[in-house]
Amino acid sequence: MGTLNLKLGIVLLLGMLLFSSCSIIPQGESADSTSSILSQVQSGTRGIEIDFVSSYPPATLYDVGDMVMLLEVENKGAYDVGGADCYLQVTGFDSNIIRGIDYVQSCGPVDGKNVYNLDGGWNQVEYSSSSITLPDDTLEYSPNLNLVWCYEYQTIANPSICVDPLFYQITSEQKACSPQDVGMGGGQGGPVSVTYTGVDMIGDTAVFEISVQNSGGGRVLSPYADISNCGESVLDYEDLDRVGYTIEMTGGSMIECTPSNGLLRLSNDVGKIVCSFRINGQSAYETPLQITLDYNYIESTQQGIQIISTP
Repeated sequence: MGTLNLKLGIVLLLGMLLFSSCSIIPQGESADSTSSILSQVQSGTRGIEIDFVSSYPPATLYDVGDMVMLLEVENKGAYDVGGADCYLQVTGFDSNIIRGIDYVQSCGPVDGKNVYNLDGGWNQVEYSSSSITLPDDTLEYSPNLNLVWCYEYQTIANPSICVDPLFYQITSEQKACSPQDVGMGGGQGGPVSVTYTGVDMIGDTAVFEISVQNSGGGRVLSPYADISNCGESVLDYEDLDRVGYTIEMTGGSMIECTPSNGLLRLSNDVGKIVCSFRINGQSAYETPLQITLDYNYIESTQQGIQIISTP
């Protein structure tokens, strides 16, 4: 009897294994799904977005009450931001009237989009004052609260490009690809994006023209700018409109890049990097061009409030 039960158990186990193997998602569909998710993560032109939570503060309040501001912080890009990489500041009010507010606070760590969370990370920051004092004979006070935030960010673009060290050589060989320019609309998960990569072959040298654009709603700051107190009044000219960059390519050795200092100055929110690489090999092939952009970013929003004197 024990032997019979053992045989039945083995048969049932084999049946379960066979059934489970039949229900596995085909490899092709799984790969397509993963590729689609990665495309969503590595696209878009948004970064850190911050706004006032509805009714915090309320549009109208009395001077005997507390004022509480709640700010919702969302990371809509693909770069993880640490607690020391993002700061926000609330100004626009008289600190002799609304007292005790800590002007500058950290946004807190906020992760970017990833394959497990396509919406990006989220956090909440609170400002509060329990001491509101209107001057004598002042019936109301209506400041326009100005919220400014600065954050460190990075954009990574990997356009697939074709290089051919024997591009001008006459040959009957059927080549795997032909060097051509690559359009890159839609962004790469950050407010600064690569929009276009031009490709030219000069002998065994590949020349890339990389177009960079500020595609977000704020302003680009140098990756070396101090963002811990990021009001525009404390920023220097050298802090504005500068993007740090690194360009790499497997199978090629860099000759030079322009600008040569690794910092691109944007003009009217656009700029261009030109890099040349010596290409190894004897035939055409495709390879990713690895473009990394480092920068800080500043944005702002406003909200009006009305403080009424208690009769």
